[in-house]
Amino acid sequence: MSEKFNRRNFIKGSVAAAGFISLEEKILLAAMEKGIDVKKEKGRDKCGQKMPTGKIGSLTISRLILGGNLIGGWAHSRDLIYVSELFKAYNTDEKIFETLALAEERGINTIIIDCTQIDVINKYKKATGGKIQTIASVKPLEENPKADIDKTVDKGATTIYLQGAVCDFTVQKGRIDVLAKALEHIRKHKILAGVGAHSLFVPMEFEEAGIKADYYVKTLHHDKYWSAHPKENRRPFSVDGQRYDDHNEFHDNIYCLNPEETVEYMKKVKAPWIAFKTLAAGAIEPRSGFKYAFEKGADFIAVGMFDFQIAEDTLIAKDVLAGIKDRGRPWRA
Repeated sequence: MSEKFNRRNFIKGSVAAAGFISLEEKILLAAMEKGIDVKKEKGRDKCGQKMPTGKIGSLTISRLILGGNLIGGWAHSRDLIYVSELFKAYNTDEKIFETLALAEERGINTIIIDCTQIDVINKYKKATGGKIQTIASVKPLEENPKADIDKTVDKGATTIYLQGAVCDFTVQKGRIDVLAKALEHIRKHKILAGVGAHSLFVPMEFEEAGIKADYYVKTLHHDKYWSAHPKENRRPFSVDGQRYDDHNEFHDNIYCLNPEETVEYMKKVKAPWIAFKTLAAGAIEPRSGFKYAFEKGADFIAVGMFDFQIAEDTLIAKDVLAGIKDRGRPWRA
């Protein structure tokens, strides 16, 4: 890795200068000062524990996956109107490179992204020699089910899935055939094809129609946080619908409308499950959200993380995974 993106200089220059180094960062910095080769320690925490992985097809994927919303600048922000611009200002290409390098160093080997983000990931790989895998979403439309797929393959996506909001809209309109055609076209490129969803109706429709998804990217989080609105007011597909000023209605605040029902249904689904929005876009503490998702059956969790959150989140994920005794759903990956 080039001097510009050297981890040691990054910690010294930005985190240390700001005056808030966590215990984990102090340990890592001390190791670097002693000349320990961090590359040889890649993926391990201070106790030597590696990030657990699972397999989807032939792909080996870290159980904790880096989310792409934060570096894309479209993170859910409820009524905080400055957040997207703040994220865009903070996450320059250099900062994105630092974040990706730190994620790989801590054992995260995959990022889930929108297909429009592949260019910056490829720039990172070229500049640093990084190897991070990409799970890229595309948006198949009725008039063009193949939209974005070919160019996303050409740019080197590791695997492709159909974006959740588009799947929600398309299933709601009764046009699952459009999504089936897109899945078929992805597989023509000899790569794995997944299905995204906020609504539980999406995997239900696919399973009941016998349309095979190689994996699902489905939201999961509990609703024990302040901005969750009452369950009796949650309407199907409302995550991708109108936003209300009334906080008893959907207001960009909840992404798995029926977590208990989702958990029960996914128990019988044999395809691997990548859970996303596991922290309800930052409203749930990582330990609580990670534990809930893994114990309730997710095979992987996708989590949006800033650079300064990665060290702690990877430690939490490893600790949570090590402590799981009864999931209720077999590991499917």
